[in-house]
Amino acid sequence: MLSIKKKYIIDENRKKVAVQLDMATFKQIEELLEDHAFAKIMKSNKKSNGLSLQEAEKYYRKLKKKK
Repeated sequence: MLSIKKKYIIDENRKKVAVQLDMATFKQIEELLEDHAFAKIMKSNKKSNGLSLQEAEKYYRKLKKKK
């Protein structure tokens, strides 16, 4: 499981109103969300004649390396 280092921002009543994350943690969360969304889209599009799951994963890994 992802360990999330966070800092809370509080208002004058000491109520938590926001959270700060370091960039490395943010990027990890962002990648996990993208992967999850991508997998969900792939599962819902099984009827199409697109890429197989393995082909799509391979293609997606290549895209990540280009960033």
